[in-house]
Amino acid sequence: MFNARRYPFQPKRDEFGVLANVPYLPLTLTYQNRSVDVMGLLDTGASINVLPYNIGLQLGAIWEEQRFSVTLAGNLASAEAKGLLVLATVGDFEPVQLAFAWTNVNNIPILLGRTNFFTEFDVCFYGSQLAFEIYPKFKES
Repeated sequence: MFNARRYPFQPKRDEFGVLANVPYLPLTLTYQNRSVDVMGLLDTGASINVLPYNIGLQLGAIWEEQRFSVTLAGNLASAEAKGLLVLATVGDFEPVQLAFAWTNVNNIPILLGRTNFFTEFDVCFYGSQLAFEIYPKFKES
């Protein structure tokens, strides 16, 4: 496909020490002129992007200044979260604005979910090849 970037799955250990290959995407997050290079887990089951507390602090976000509360589900249902809009750059693609649920939890990966990572990018997974390809959203002229 036109303008695709291919990335290998990354080996990661879970909380039980089990090694698995997972689709982590390197990207740069920018908020108010501060940038952080991170790895985000592509999670087609996540309804929203989720940002750990410490990454928001590294970006210079101030928890008490965020006014939009977000309700999370699943394992994070009991965690408080606030909405945070961040500029994200993947490789040499144009930056896009991503909406994150910035949670007050640190021991989680950055989750890239359906709202709104998968509305900005198309992703093809090649599980047998332990790789994935990413494409920016097609924009009509």
